[in-house]
Amino acid sequence: MKTYTLNWDTYKQLARTAVAEGAVLLKNEHATLPIQAGTTVSVFGRSQFNYYKSGTGSGGMVNVSHVTSPLEALQATEGVQLNASLLETYETWVEANPFDQGVGWAGEPWSQPEMEVTDELVTAAAKASDVALIFIGRTAGEDRDNTADPGSYLLTDIEQSLIEKVSKTFTKTAVVLNVGNIIDMDWAHQPSAILYTWQGGMEGGTGLVDVLTGAVTPSGKLTDTIAKSIEDYPSTKNFGHADKGIYQEDIYVGYRYFETFAKDAVLYPFGFGLSYTTFTTDVATTGEQDGMITVTVDVTNTGAVDGKEVVQLYVEKPQGTLGNPARSLVAFDKTDTLAPGERATLTLSIPATDFASYDDNGATGHVSSFVLEAGTYELHLGTDVRSARPVFTYNVDSLQVIETLSENMAPVTPFDRIKPVVGEHGYLVEYVPTPLRAVDVEARYLVERPVTRDYVGDNGFTLKDVYAGKVELDAFLDQLTDEDLACIVRGQGMNSPRVTPGTAAAFGGVSDRLTDLGIPAACCADGPSGIRMDIGTKAFALPNGTLLASTFNVELVEDLFEMTGLEMRKNRVDTLLGPGMNIHRNPLNGRNFEYFSEDPHVTGKMAIAQLNGMHRVGVTGTLKHFSANNQEAHRHDIDSIVSERALREIYLKGFEMAVKEGKATSIMTTYGAVNGVWTAGLYDQNTRILRDEWGFDGIVMTDWWAKVNHHEDEPANRQNTAAMVQSQNDLYMVVDRPDTNSFDDNTGAALAAGSLTRGELLRSAANICRFVLQSPAMERELGIHDGTVEVIGLDEEAGQAIDFDVTYRHLENGESVSLSDADTSTGNTHVFAVSVDETGTYDVTITAKSDAGELAQMPVTLFANNIPGPTFTFNGTDGEWVTQTKQVFFLNQHNYLQLYFALGGLDVKDITFTLVDSFSMKNG
Repeated sequence: MKTYTLNWDTYKQLARTAVAEGAVLLKNEHATLPIQAGTTVSVFGRSQFNYYKSGTGSGGMVNVSHVTSPLEALQATEGVQLNASLLETYETWVEANPFDQGVGWAGEPWSQPEMEVTDELVTAAAKASDVALIFIGRTAGEDRDNTADPGSYLLTDIEQSLIEKVSKTFTKTAVVLNVGNIIDMDWAHQPSAILYTWQGGMEGGTGLVDVLTGAVTPSGKLTDTIAKSIEDYPSTKNFGHADKGIYQEDIYVGYRYFETFAKDAVLYPFGFGLSYTTFTTDVATTGEQDGMITVTVDVTNTGAVDGKEVVQLYVEKPQGTLGNPARSLVAFDKTDTLAPGERATLTLSIPATDFASYDDNGATGHVSSFVLEAGTYELHLGTDVRSARPVFTYNVDSLQVIETLSENMAPVTPFDRIKPVVGEHGYLVEYVPTPLRAVDVEARYLVERPVTRDYVGDNGFTLKDVYAGKVELDAFLDQLTDEDLACIVRGQGMNSPRVTPGTAAAFGGVSDRLTDLGIPAACCADGPSGIRMDIGTKAFALPNGTLLASTFNVELVEDLFEMTGLEMRKNRVDTLLGPGMNIHRNPLNGRNFEYFSEDPHVTGKMAIAQLNGMHRVGVTGTLKHFSANNQEAHRHDIDSIVSERALREIYLKGFEMAVKEGKATSIMTTYGAVNGVWTAGLYDQNTRILRDEWGFDGIVMTDWWAKVNHHEDEPANRQNTAAMVQSQNDLYMVVDRPDTNSFDDNTGAALAAGSLTRGELLRSAANICRFVLQSPAMERELGIHDGTVEVIGLDEEAGQAIDFDVTYRHLENGESVSLSDADTSTGNTHVFAVSVDETGTYDVTITAKSDAGELAQMPVTLFANNIPGPTFTFNGTDGEWVTQTKQVFFLNQHNYLQLYFALGGLDVKDITFTLVDSFSMKNG
């Protein structure tokens, strides 16, 4: 039997290292950082206490035992003294101004009120200490974008005043940004040092202090361009609208725009980041053979301390007839730690075919093709996009067609897009009409439908027989009835009773009939910042996506996600709902913290690293959100109007890399639409590009409670699973009871009417079963691995052990559950699980008795989904049965419950659940 061991100490150290390597030092005058031993430090800003470990929503809802704040880490650092008087002032203020967690989903404020500082306070602090640290905190997340307002993208007046006063008074002032994404930097001229530390998960404080004290030299690089104003980003004018988001900037996203048209608008360029040491990067050799270009670079540490450096290779393409950005990243690499005077040689290899541009209008004579236009392709090497200098020239004598494809996902709404024109002092922005759809997508879809097969009856085959090679998958699937096929394309959740309690969904064996056929239920869980389990089970909170990408260290990210993969196995999670890999099209996207970069190459490489790490231990990730999910406001309804070229070169490119190089086997579509069709029903994306062009053979799932349509003239709704299956989006996430069609989808009706074929359902069933066959769920089914993972270095908290095999009992309103088998002795816990028809507030009644005296107190605490609920305190009853009633709110229809008996002496008879107030979940 396979064995797995998770070393929690290794996990923590890798995360700590990632936090340190992902910190980006933008400014460091007067040798402000690192803080020298023996220094007294004045720490300003409430984020020293209230550290944001991640953004909000499903990508950040990781239950952790403890998050190390920057203040805690500083206090534990030998050789650093904190200004005790200032700290006491902040402690008193924070106690009187508690952290506001907001109310409900997406209700968290972007930032917390900050303490106003007086001139007298700052002057006194400067007299008592040598260095000032100012912590600024921001959050944002799912369903809630940032805005260009104070307290969100902009600093508040109090924060502005804080930075101004402290910077004027202290010679050495470092502003530390605990943020999910870049913010406005109009104030950057004031402090002597600026450090972007992002959101570092549970080890955020420790990794940050490693950098502040010089234990680790910063080596992070910006994965986004920081411009002077939010208005400088060309996407801003088309961001945040309720119905349509028009991508007029086209392929000119981030540095591709600024380096081509608006260099003067940049404060800090893409790829920029300082160090405590210095490096030289000397090109050793360049060459090309059979279309493969190789650049070797000697990197030497010329400074006084250890450090790492990142080298970046950009291509400048000829403008040709298509037009191109002045720079496009094609490769990067990072050294190991170099001691002073030490040199390392890095080799960057790139196929010239990666320089190709997509012709979506036939301007080159080759429509729907990737081409290399004739001209000079200049390669530039540097440590950021602005410092890169020419190192190699690749000449193309005549146009080369690299790949001939077909039109897919083209827009139907007319709009103009950017194209460069040569001006007197560089390139100018010109807007030209975008090519629109020219094919009949419905006619093409009908021709390409799979051949259907009939139901053959039960031949006794199970999925185990397929695994063993005794029968082909198609022959096995032909035993599934139409009802079975309609069921298998439904995912069950959240908190499905068939998989790990508290996770996002089950899929595969989601009915007794499918289970009898040997199909186990596989499990998925959020997300990009760690495993989310809504019963409160503790997990490891990871650094956010932007931070991980800022490391530019794919090996480190791969090692970290091997640990995450082991943690997934520990919790019987087959696929993590991540990596999140949408492009940072605009800094105001609230979910940018989950994603990596404005650049598709960095995005793809980081996603590949995460997948590789998880694949080492036999689990995987689910790429999301496919595709063009670049704003959270109105995300269920927004229609992204974007050219096919921008899709191919920017918004789909990272996904393509993760499929082809990272061997992805699971993908999630978006809530919204691309060019009129909601992506959960977008055949061109989910079949023609993903599967036919890229060779993907895994599963595609919807986002939770997504809407679907089949073509742009059809309204989208949550019941149109027929359109979902037609597009080869295989799984609708999620429904309560898949076997009874509790969500009232149209799969069965469409099949009966002939608009959906059995062949299309069989195709999705095959995709689902192929995934399950390769998953740990199948290993458990076959006894190859029992799900056990040895964990070293983690002290499990009381009540955190999960009963994976607990049986969920469906209760009618007012029905009771017997507790006659509960062990009520002191300190014991009784675990059980129930499913209810409606979410909402319930009266919970426990019937119990005790022979103890009337003054005896025997508390019983109910934990609902691992969240502490009411405590029922019984006294002695002289052996008579008595009842107590408390209220509990159930957000989920499936609920994992525990009764904790603090003191023995009580007999319990049963527990009853009666609905008091129904709650209709707002899908989000």
